[in-house]
Amino acid sequence: MIRGLVINALIIYFITGFFRKSQTPPNSTEGGGGGSDLSQRLPSENLFYNGTVFDMYVFVSERERFVEFRNPKNLVWNQEGLIYGDWYGGPNEDGTFTVERQIEASEKVQNNGTLYLHIYLVKQGHSPDPKDRENYDKRYTIHKHRLINRYKRKRYQKTHNLLTGKTTLTEEEVLKAEMQTEEIVSHWHPNLTINVIDDHTPWVKGSIPSPLDEFIEFEEGTGKYYPIIYVNDYWNFMRDYQPINDTTKMLNLTLTYQPLSLFRWQLYTAQNMRSRWTSAVLGEGMDDNEEDQDYLKEAFLETNPYLLAITIAVSLLHSIFEFLAFKNDIQFWNNRKSLEGLSVRSVFFNVFQSLIVLLYVLDNETNTIVRVSVFVGLAIEIWKIHKVVNIEINREDKIAGIIPRIRISDKGSYVESSTRQYDMMAFRYLSWALYPLLVGYAVYSLLYLEHKGWYSWVLSMLYGFLLTFGFIMMTPQLFINYKLKSVAHLPWRMMTYKALNTFIDDIFAFVIKMPTMYRLGCFRDDIVFFIYLYQRWIYRVDPTRMNEFGTSGEMEHQSTTPSVSAAANNAAIEGGETSNTSQSKKSPQRKKDD
Repeated sequence: MIRGLVINALIIYFITGFFRKSQTPPNSTEGGGGGSDLSQRLPSENLFYNGTVFDMYVFVSERERFVEFRNPKNLVWNQEGLIYGDWYGGPNEDGTFTVERQIEASEKVQNNGTLYLHIYLVKQGHSPDPKDRENYDKRYTIHKHRLINRYKRKRYQKTHNLLTGKTTLTEEEVLKAEMQTEEIVSHWHPNLTINVIDDHTPWVKGSIPSPLDEFIEFEEGTGKYYPIIYVNDYWNFMRDYQPINDTTKMLNLTLTYQPLSLFRWQLYTAQNMRSRWTSAVLGEGMDDNEEDQDYLKEAFLETNPYLLAITIAVSLLHSIFEFLAFKNDIQFWNNRKSLEGLSVRSVFFNVFQSLIVLLYVLDNETNTIVRVSVFVGLAIEIWKIHKVVNIEINREDKIAGIIPRIRISDKGSYVESSTRQYDMMAFRYLSWALYPLLVGYAVYSLLYLEHKGWYSWVLSMLYGFLLTFGFIMMTPQLFINYKLKSVAHLPWRMMTYKALNTFIDDIFAFVIKMPTMYRLGCFRDDIVFFIYLYQRWIYRVDPTRMNEFGTSGEMEHQSTTPSVSAAANNAAIEGGETSNTSQSKKSPQRKKDD
């Protein structure tokens, strides 16, 4: 969710970079008959200059191609005397006009039928109806249509209480769950904004960047481009969409007319392009992704601008720290030579935890990206196994003569040290609290929650338990640190990056609306890390302790001592040779004196 905010900002930046490209036409033409081609590449201008007075007609129809101009039921809004480029009109003097209407839902619309909004801008006094020959002028008629009901996937799961067999689903939902897993249902949102872009950019036909080229149309006679109409539903939250069914007789619709600047329009179109890319990547998970976007939209609307700017900047740091934590975690285990001070059982428990998460996301409706990320995390945890234990494959002694036997044993540095004893002791103490909590959560899940079946119950129960009490698995390492009176064996770089990310999550917990349990999860991780910091403070530097690379200060000192001793011996030998030489020179003189 947080990374989505950063990704959105980056996508908007790069896409708007295309919009800043020069619209200057090429100087050269191909061939001798390029005159007409050159005229099409000349810079154009808006058909409506600032101050142009126009009328707006808004119709609602079940057809994409609208022809029923004479039917008064289709006309929902006729606003006359609008001024192009006027930012101070309207009752509130902010350029906006608003109307509220009720639309009768036909039987076809109630059964997943379509409903279109047709918007016409014409110069004052003109008519959008082509049959009105006296007042109709095609050159000054701008038309834009948009599908205003939205089709969303509604998923059905036949869940029930495994003990009583009761369910909170209605009879219709149970029947549909037995027949199909999902259904495409038409939904309705009561608010819609009509933006007319205040733009006088000299666009060049054929050189307009995507996706703006989908909205800018040129008038054939003069070569000028029509005013741009943009139907804006960006601020419509997904949770506010209501399904349309046979009980929906009337549809409430609030329409707002508002001028829009070119820059803000570019941001909206960039968001639409991002949604298309996301839809192409996520596929069926698009609805879930858009629901996550609601949290980001709320942050934009409700958060202080300065705090929001800080949030975006910190989000970039969050992504960087996450990458550095991943890199240092791999580097730590890849270079590790000794297991003294490390909890081996915690590595196996992490594999079990990652496996449960993977099975849970596979059993539920999740998008491909989430599944791949969870699978990669499980692969990394499995990779750590051969770093903490010895794995031997006996190809001679096979099971049933087919499958080679696999023998797993503890590494020597783990067995010979006291870490193994402390690790077993920590997990024994941990089990006294963990098993009662697991049994209690399993009973609660069985009595009060609904599940698809026993397999689904086991996965959801274990997943919920790990999500709620998973932080307890960080305590065995605290116990080992306490017994060894040392923290030098820990991967402090990786832990520091993860701790920084946890503090960043704390900030987001206040900025963005999220479940209470997730906020509590952020704070409980902080408590564990502060305990690590406290242990680092009370366990002072000791040259006998092993660091994260399996070496100690004494070992480094011993490795340098032989070289120092050798240098001293060499100096002594050289000194002895010099003394002997001087004595040999003085001996004749001594004899003479004698």
